[in-house]
Amino acid sequence: MISKEKMLLDVKWATRQRLHYIEVMAWYAGVVTRSDVARAFGLSDPAATKDLKLYGDLAPGNLVYNPAVFGFVPSPGFVAVFADLSPAAALPTIAANLAVANGPYGRDLIYGLATASLPLPARLPDHDTLAQITRAMLGRRQLRVEYRSLSGSERGASRLLEPHTLVDTGLRWHVRAYSADTCDFRDFVLSRIVAAECLETPAESSEAYDDDWVEWVQLQLAPHPGLDAERRASLLFDYGAAGDIIEMPVRRALLGYVLQRLAVDTTRDHSMNPYAWQLVVVNRDEIEPFAAWAF
Repeated sequence: MISKEKMLLDVKWATRQRLHYIEVMAWYAGVVTRSDVARAFGLSDPAATKDLKLYGDLAPGNLVYNPAVFGFVPSPGFVAVFADLSPAAALPTIAANLAVANGPYGRDLIYGLATASLPLPARLPDHDTLAQITRAMLGRRQLRVEYRSLSGSERGASRLLEPHTLVDTGLRWHVRAYSADTCDFRDFVLSRIVAAECLETPAESSEAYDDDWVEWVQLQLAPHPGLDAERRASLLFDYGAAGDIIEMPVRRALLGYVLQRLAVDTTRDHSMNPYAWQLVVVNRDEIEPFAAWAF
């Protein structure tokens, strides 16, 4: 029997993307048709038919033709072969309306599912500035930036950085970098970088030297004690907790952002509104040293 890994290696990348789409569409929409595949990838109907036949050959029995809907539906024994169908992987794909990047779909909902997101400010630099940052990261070179800190004394200051990782907190993007000026690793918000220049000088640091980046801690959260028992139980179910504690491994450098993103009440006496700040920290003494700004 051919393994899934061997099957994936034998299929060309572009074809694999189409088979991935067929699988996601079939599972989450309940049916995938020839016209779905043709529209998503800008193919002719015969070409789309060929892809559906190929999928049937490579994953026999996964999809069954249903003449009532003029398409293929998942069989009772359906097992994913080309796609990660976990909600964590599928929902961003559906929300972004992507089968592959820069596809020809325009405003067409290629999965047929309407989604919405919060109209948050982009908080991003221009593409020239971002390119200098990413080139410095990939080339392991130093980066000269003009940075507008929230501290008035540092506004517009020139910094020499050695960046290693881009971070999306859900509210903003920042770059984790070694600062030659302060001799430590820090977070620099991308939207506050006024200008950047990738230098020829090789970077001397790496993420391996960034202790707060490479070290992880187990964050422990619990429902706010100000909530009634039913709401606390619902929260534990919502977060998939096995018991009374919600546990998650987090890089020490990202602890503060996780607390902020999850709207955690970080006061010692849990004095914040429990309906707006529904979680509290259980292992405060362990994590506070690494996220003092969030407490």
